[in-house]
Amino acid sequence: MYLYNSMTKKKEKFVSREQGKVYMYVCGITAYDLCHIGHARAAVVFDVLVRLLKYLGYEVIFARNFTDIDDKIIKRANEMGLSCELVAQKYIDAFYEDMEKLNILPPTYEPRATEHIKEMQELIGVLIDKGYAYTTQKGDVYFRVRALSSYGQLSGRDVEELRSGVRVDVMEDKEDPLDFALWKSSKPGEPWWDSPWGKGRPGWHIECSAMSEKYLGLPLDIHGGGQDLIFPHHENERAQTVAAREIEFVNYWVHNGFVQVKGEKMSKSLGNFVTLRDIYERFLPEVLRFFLLTKHYKTPLDFSFENLEEAEKALKKVYETKKSIQDLLAISPTKDIPVSQDIKSELHQFKDKWKKAIQDDLNTAATLGHVFNIIKLANRMTQEKKFRQSKNSVEILKEIYHEIDEIGGILGVFYKEPDKFLDELKRFKARRRDIDIGEIETLIAARQEARKNKDFKRADEIRDTLIKKGVILKDTPNGCVWDLE
Repeated sequence: MYLYNSMTKKKEKFVSREQGKVYMYVCGITAYDLCHIGHARAAVVFDVLVRLLKYLGYEVIFARNFTDIDDKIIKRANEMGLSCELVAQKYIDAFYEDMEKLNILPPTYEPRATEHIKEMQELIGVLIDKGYAYTTQKGDVYFRVRALSSYGQLSGRDVEELRSGVRVDVMEDKEDPLDFALWKSSKPGEPWWDSPWGKGRPGWHIECSAMSEKYLGLPLDIHGGGQDLIFPHHENERAQTVAAREIEFVNYWVHNGFVQVKGEKMSKSLGNFVTLRDIYERFLPEVLRFFLLTKHYKTPLDFSFENLEEAEKALKKVYETKKSIQDLLAISPTKDIPVSQDIKSELHQFKDKWKKAIQDDLNTAATLGHVFNIIKLANRMTQEKKFRQSKNSVEILKEIYHEIDEIGGILGVFYKEPDKFLDELKRFKARRRDIDIGEIETLIAARQEARKNKDFKRADEIRDTLIKKGVILKDTPNGCVWDLE
């Protein structure tokens, strides 16, 4: 497997620090608001990476943190008239609900910042003792950025260039404008903890250094997050750990690209902010997950509801193919009609191609491309009479079904029973179009009754009414099946 390493700026063959095990840390949410599509992209990207590593035979020890004390949480708590603890718990609970719908596997560890104050203080103490950090008269503790010669290596930033662009808060008492907070002295009305430097709370960056080391040891095999975290968060994390422990912090830094709306980064200030719950009102969560996999994880992803509809159509094709295969296998063809070696060769090439794609820096877009190639092969076999009647087709179709499920197990999609998915999808589409499903089913039943009574004029009238509503009818030996255009 190859991964693009943000530190070296190139793809590298993945080799774990311990044979058969991978120690992986991903920055989680700051729990002050509902999750948006940017959170979903990061969650899905690293969920696929975990699934792939497990597929390749690794034991994955995966930690994803919750930031449950932060300026934003304090601000939200004041707005809501609640404690920071209650605000953080509210949005952590919402996070769990949203991620479960996205089919995100739970990590091995989910440390919270407020439960690891002791570990953070210990790390800060080491940095002070080694001369990498200093205290101020107010009781703040800062990291000396210039004391670490390799600072800026991850983000590719020059310290002197950073210096010229830094604004200094008049309330801050820093030796250098570049220095960042490890410990913040308490302010009226804020939560605080006792420390050797006075009452206060941790800075944002120190929590990930302390918690990742506690649960995973050093160096981490993989540290992940969105591209927006490279600087300053991950740069500062690395600085703290390298300075304190005198060992490289991470072997492979992996970062996913931004989600954009009409070419602009999604943000509340631009008014283009979309929560997962906004999407779940209109689309199945699996459609969102599938959409997030249609681009390589490092590239920008342009979000729109129109793009989600296109993803929905593509995902539906996969499930319809699975349904067609199921239906054919249920018939159990008996004729001994040989299947050409070309088809068998095509299937085996497909297996090699998708495995190579997903192991080449997690290329989900290329992997899905191969899925649709195999879908074409499956549809050719289920739609042509000679294949439908051949018992020799059965084994190949079973293989195809297995391959779709195997890929789905890594990508976290295609996991529902086809009938159930297609029915759920139909109902979501009806909701978006403000179509009353009960009315549709009543009209279909009336049409069936008219056909039974040979009142074909009435049956045709009902069919025309349904067509105007965008309803597609298909008469089968088991009754009338309907769908929406």
